[in-house]
Amino acid sequence: MRRSRSVILATVTALVAGGAATYFTGSASAAAACAPAWSASQVYVGGNTASQNGTNYSAKWWTQNESPATHSGQWDVWKSDGACGTTPPTTPPATPPATTAPPTTPPATTTPPTTPPTTTAPPTTPPSNGQLPKHFLTGYWQNFDNGAAPLKLAAVPNNYDLIAVAFADATSTPGAVTFNLDPGLAAAVGGYTDAQFKADIATLHSRGKKVVISVGGEKGTVGVSSSSAATAFADSVYRLMTTYGFDGVDIDLENGLNATFMAQALRSLRAKAGANLIITMAPQTIDMQSPQSSYFALALSIKDILTVVFTQFYNSGSMLGCDNNAAYSQGTVNFLTALACIQTQGGLRPDQVALGLPASTRAAGGGYVAPAVVNNALDCLAKATNCGSFRPPATYPGIRGAMTWSINWDVTNGNGFANTVKPHLATLP
Repeated sequence: MRRSRSVILATVTALVAGGAATYFTGSASAAAACAPAWSASQVYVGGNTASQNGTNYSAKWWTQNESPATHSGQWDVWKSDGACGTTPPTTPPATPPATTAPPTTPPATTTPPTTPPTTTAPPTTPPSNGQLPKHFLTGYWQNFDNGAAPLKLAAVPNNYDLIAVAFADATSTPGAVTFNLDPGLAAAVGGYTDAQFKADIATLHSRGKKVVISVGGEKGTVGVSSSSAATAFADSVYRLMTTYGFDGVDIDLENGLNATFMAQALRSLRAKAGANLIITMAPQTIDMQSPQSSYFALALSIKDILTVVFTQFYNSGSMLGCDNNAAYSQGTVNFLTALACIQTQGGLRPDQVALGLPASTRAAGGGYVAPAVVNNALDCLAKATNCGSFRPPATYPGIRGAMTWSINWDVTNGNGFANTVKPHLATLP
């Protein structure tokens, strides 16, 4: 059954009461009028304005309960638009313009030294987890033999920065997962033991790579739909991390997801594993059409600890883009850019968005594009070059990179995806 979406765009209009600004004669001048005061309960989307502590701010994307005073910076959700309101002149008109704040009042955009913003990264570093590159390539490693080239983990080509092991197994305990090497794969590679698998993860670490355990997949049956299941999920994933050396978890639940309890599970896992925990998500395209969908809602609710979302931009047919004007056909640069734009406009930071594509025509039922088209889409999003007929409303130089299903299919196809996309990531801003 075909599904469609309705995008509801919230618009905040700044109401400025007549005569509210006070003007001074001489060289003193009035600051801009203040936008409506910021509210922790208000939802703001890109372009909405608010004021706090005598400063106007503009939202870059969806936000709620993120104070502009502590969340404005190069990589954060708010942009400072400067001081607002009026400040009586404290010096004669011959002194420098009134736009210089009085020495007794620190600029509103400066965080008091005793309360540094704990969630805002330094301006030169995107707030990402797990020490991954600014732009990186992810690939799924298949723990099964389905006709793609079978590989031991250490044989993964060096172009991949993040390797997602597909997949963890469900247990009889709701929410809990475990991991078992597939006997068919082990036979296909001439034998593979748990000890060898652990050693291969260590080998990848020595090469500067990261490895996460993926939960779900097309046939996955893992479900987290209660508080006890959330606890079991966090405990079991952390156990796998300490046993095998995984750097985090990938959420690829394709048969339903409870955003509330999965968020609880991931926050519990973060508390156990620490700030270097990598959390990735691989939703299907339909799951990221609206911030109200369960996957999108989950991503937004854990935005402060989420590493990246690489949506599967394939196996989906035609879909609406962020302009909500047309259904774009999968397998085109328009499809990739217009749908990625939904996520940046809907609240995710650009560094939390990556493009997921199949490595070959055999890797998916539809939506394959040549790797050069992936590069064009990344250029369009990051630099507004090589776009199709659709042009995003903004550029996103922080766009994180690309993902492919799968490493095994790419190796089967002569490594065309990784050999084309990985070098191109270095050309992005």
